[in-house]
Amino acid sequence: MTMWYPDPESLTSPLHASLAQALAKAISDGRWAKGAQLPTHRRMAEQLGLSVHTVSKAYDSLRRQRLIDGQVGRGSFVTGPEAAGSLPYRLQSETGGGFDLSISRPLFAQLHADRFQQALQQLPEGLDPSCYLSTRPNAGHEAHRQAGAEWLRICGLEVPAGRILMTNGVSHGLSAALTALARPGDTVVADKITHHLLVSACASLGLTLAGLEMDGDGMLPDALQEFCRDNNPKALFLLPSLANATAGMMPEARRRALVEVARRHDLLIIENDAFGPVAEDRPVPVAALAPERTVYLTTFTKCTLPGLRAGYLAAPEHLLPALTGRIVVFSWMATPLMCELASRWVRDGTALELARWQRRVLAERHAIAAEVLQGWNWQGHPAALHLWLALPGGWTSEGFAAYARQLNVAVAPDTPFLAPRVLPQNAVRISLGSVQDPVRFRQGLELLAGMLRQPPEAAAALAF
Repeated sequence: MTMWYPDPESLTSPLHASLAQALAKAISDGRWAKGAQLPTHRRMAEQLGLSVHTVSKAYDSLRRQRLIDGQVGRGSFVTGPEAAGSLPYRLQSETGGGFDLSISRPLFAQLHADRFQQALQQLPEGLDPSCYLSTRPNAGHEAHRQAGAEWLRICGLEVPAGRILMTNGVSHGLSAALTALARPGDTVVADKITHHLLVSACASLGLTLAGLEMDGDGMLPDALQEFCRDNNPKALFLLPSLANATAGMMPEARRRALVEVARRHDLLIIENDAFGPVAEDRPVPVAALAPERTVYLTTFTKCTLPGLRAGYLAAPEHLLPALTGRIVVFSWMATPLMCELASRWVRDGTALELARWQRRVLAERHAIAAEVLQGWNWQGHPAALHLWLALPGGWTSEGFAAYARQLNVAVAPDTPFLAPRVLPQNAVRISLGSVQDPVRFRQGLELLAGMLRQPPEAAAALAF
């Protein structure tokens, strides 16, 4: 069969982007079928009169789009086009034989259903009609913001209710914060492995996202200092407690060092504290160290149950008008009934009860992971909803995820969590909470452990 090559005369500058676009189109329209082996970098370069470096950049772009994948010594193969749109994906139900370890969500039990049903039954009692009749205030009802101050105190942050805005969760608050603090073309800095919603939000809003070097404790202060010296970023995004995707817990000393750099360069901070008080060993929030420049976000969806989409945004007073305006733009106001339910759970202790329950069962899942994955290179935390597994040599994250799917196990490859221009990390995120039954959770991990014991080339026939 004759190998198809793009017409070199059709390529435009920048050449690597134009080549990647032409190859992606060839995959989409079937000229390169799924499973087909691509020419080597050198062969493609010779055929088109390009440099090997240009072809390598084009192939890297296709890998990030999940259109191709490869293994050391075997070359690159077409895996798409359907793979490009398959994340986040969900396999069969709990009884269908699949193991969905890709979605980061909290565990739940009958306790959660009981508490929610009780809350709904009690909701009419003493319910302020403004919760369903009023479209004001956009910042949230005063009683809900007062409950927010109580919850943030549990999270380690003393903030008056007047500096709290109600949100429909962290993603809502993040959109408000990004658009209030930065304009299209401005730069936001974050860890090079960061929250996937930040990556997509910055791309959608026209913001430049710069991923900085990090270690097991999070962003390196020297990297932030160097970047700020040579550039002019507008905001620093931090997820210091149980970071998604690496599950890291940033120590207080590192938090203080980053705050010092932020103050030196007058850098605003967005702190995502989505997991709230689940971890007992969490240091003081960054917002408590730098209240004059930090927008703090938290939610109930990770520490109680996913359906309680209510959260809090706390900020310095001078930023509140801009942030309130963005709340209006994105949803007018947080849903009052959900905020009412969350407020009642804060005041009667249910929210803290469920957060403590989550802490206990996640510690049990962490212990299972430590046993099954013993000897492999992974990092996690006893209160984290996920762990970060570095793959053995020869595996790519896309190749590993594709092979795992053949075994009905879903994991999240590293690609969605990488800031632009960050090289693949050859790691996958594994959720500890998306498979509810602990026995089946162990079974899913054991399948992954079996994969890790096999050389990547042994998986070639099935994966491709």
